[in-house]
Amino acid sequence: MNYEERDTYGMYKGRTNGGNVGALHEGSHTGLMGADTLIGTDVHNEQADNLGEIKEIMLDMRSGRVEYAVLSFGGFLGMGEKLFAVPWGALKLDADHKYFVLNVDKERLKSAPGFDKDNWPNMVDPTWATSIHSYYGTKSYTARAM
Repeated sequence: MNYEERDTYGMYKGRTNGGNVGALHEGSHTGLMGADTLIGTDVHNEQADNLGEIKEIMLDMRSGRVEYAVLSFGGFLGMGEKLFAVPWGALKLDADHKYFVLNVDKERLKSAPGFDKDNWPNMVDPTWATSIHSYYGTKSYTARAM
């Protein structure tokens, strides 16, 4: 499913902003988007392989920034799926296809640090955060500010 299909408020209706369908503010690649419409959006890699979908968006309550998207991968009808906290900076919106792109192949994602729905990691633990950002080749907003 894509974000336009979940847009119950009509925020994306008729908006193109220079080819960036869904953008609510001109001037940036993706503009502003509703968080609720992003949950459930598909994630693909650069080869267009489906890697799963966004299950949750994690906000840093001190800064107000989005830090991670929780991606589900594998399993069937929610059974046996693995969850991954993917740094928000590792995702790019493909507005033409209306999905996110994560530059990782399926095999690398299968071996990525993940968790199950009943055993979430402590995402504010600096050691955990460093390992996740290192795995995906990104820096946390906190680290960028230093």
